Amino acid sequence: MRAYDEFGLFHENAAEYGLTAPLPPTVARLATPLPDGRSVSALRWGVGAPRLVLVHGSAQNAHTWDTVALALGEPLVAPDLPGHGHSSWRPDGDYDPTLLAADLATVLEVLAPAPRLVVGMSLGGLTTLALAAARPDLVPALVMVDITPGVNGDKTRAITDFVNGPQRFASFDVLLERTVAHNPTRSVSSLRRGILHNARELPDGSWEWRYDRSTHPPRDADAAAATDARRDRLAALWDAVSHLACPLTLVRGGASPVVDDADVAELHRRKPGARVVTVEGAGHSVQGDRPVELAAILAEALAERTESASNAANPHHTRPKPRSRGRSSGSS
Repeated sequence: MRAYDEFGLFHENAAEYGLTAPLPPTVARLATPLPDGRSVSALRWGVGAPRLVLVHGSAQNAHTWDTVALALGEPLVAPDLPGHGHSSWRPDGDYDPTLLAADLATVLEVLAPAPRLVVGMSLGGLTTLALAAARPDLVPALVMVDITPGVNGDKTRAITDFVNGPQRFASFDVLLERTVAHNPTRSVSSLRRGILHNARELPDGSWEWRYDRSTHPPRDADAAAATDARRDRLAALWDAVSHLACPLTLVRGGASPVVDDADVAELHRRKPGARVVTVEGAGHSVQGDRPVELAAILAEALAERTESASNAANPHHTRPKPRSRGRSSGSS
């Protein structure tokens, strides 16, 4: 069996991106029980009240944020969404963002009841959007990473072709080879770490993914109808954008097809004050492709929220805003 220590790889993240964060970081894995007997697992970084919540995308897990968390150096919580990582799977296999948002609300009530910033990537972005609509008290500011309610199968075809591939692989090397082939914007070392966090070795030496495969049904007529229905449900989340009370930032991967110009235009129409930042060279998983750049963007958003809270308490105190990396449009 290949040795695996989920808290033993942070030095690789730091070395690959030239980070000088103290090692090892203070990280703990915590489980939050849900009313129906399931539980949601999460990583709590740092000490003190969490200032950020980082929510991963479909077929990922909390460790996708490791480099970002190291670069930020802030107390934060990164949950494994239900059906992913170390969290329980849903018996019905339904991972609609509105359902996930209800589970996430329970987790935040326990682990991060007063964050300054909530960040969600892909499925996590739609989940945090649904959370902001249902529980605005838990989302004072929202950053959505490379996702809008305008997502559809045509935009995500290359991603779903990878995710919908084989569940089991003869060896770690076979799994790594396929992962590298489908992720040209990512370093091999980061993909190797990602597999160790997102797959498990079986007694016969084969490997399988950890996430619930019922999220990705077979491609038949019934599945196509289900996909269309899911697309319509996601599109309904545009109304949540229209009524969003908190500041919103969209971080767009410059090399990603998932968010297009029409999505950005609709975002600005629905929420004129939204900020859009493009990270050049990043694919859909911006946190994996350009984690340091994303951390700088999040640090700026966090500083703005901290400054806003400080100004509310002391209207005469102001300071210059930091500059983020990436191409920006709009304001929040």
